[in-house]
Amino acid sequence: MSSMLEVDGLGHTYQAKGGTHNAIGDVSFTVDVGELVCVVGPSGCGKSTLLRTVSGLIRPTTGEVLLHGDLVRGVPADLAVVFQDYSRSLFPWLSVQRNVEFPLHTRVSSRAERRRRAGEALAWVGLSDASGKYPWQLSGGMQQRVAIARALVCRPALLLMDEPFASVDAQTRGELEDLLLRVRAEHESTVLLVTHDIDESVYLGDRVLVLTKSPGSIIADLTVHLPVERDQITTRASAEFVELRSEVARLLHGGAPVVAAVPTRDTGDEAGAAQKFLDAERAESNTTSEV
Repeated sequence: MSSMLEVDGLGHTYQAKGGTHNAIGDVSFTVDVGELVCVVGPSGCGKSTLLRTVSGLIRPTTGEVLLHGDLVRGVPADLAVVFQDYSRSLFPWLSVQRNVEFPLHTRVSSRAERRRRAGEALAWVGLSDASGKYPWQLSGGMQQRVAIARALVCRPALLLMDEPFASVDAQTRGELEDLLLRVRAEHESTVLLVTHDIDESVYLGDRVLVLTKSPGSIIADLTVHLPVERDQITTRASAEFVELRSEVARLLHGGAPVVAAVPTRDTGDEAGAAQKFLDAERAESNTTSEV
């Protein structure tokens, strides 16, 4: 599997009153094609800064970001971002349909094609019947579905999500998590998602990147060994989910990464096994010669 996104030695420093603030420091990781990678860390550790730097919205102080092997110097055309605050990311004076069409105006000249693709994206998120409504007429969860549809309508190679479900209630959050997994599977999307929710990072991710306190750096890169098909009830109750969730929580509370012990070689046992093998070979040889 080839890497779509490569982040190498990324760091960012803000100018602040009385000096500078180092938000993230020396972050390196890759995201392969088709992966869903979650970034989790304590509040204020630089998760959102990391995502904005990866997206090209802000320029890193140190390090570099490569998308498809090309250096990111601005927002790439085949990248989309879903932000946490859906109420500010949607245009309240445009209908749902026209909100989703909006990013296509600079890419698709045909109005009919724009409408077709927007309708298709709304169908993906289950909002076909809401196309003529306005954002302020929808619930928070429905507004975030519109934001996701608008991100998907351009069929981005990489989808970045900045705590996209943090502003909705718990039940809606679970529904949106399952929606993301379904859309991701149907369209083989590559996703980098930032969250402060430990359970969400384990439930959604193929991998979980755990950040330290500010300045954020990666303390662990954990592979999620859960089935591709996941369920809010059975998956979260499984031993594998509970174990990984506990490990992420331990790391976020200052625990050191677990380094797998290298097994020592017992030369005595190896010598004994070798001797038994040789004895068996000799016995078989003697039996053959007697026959």
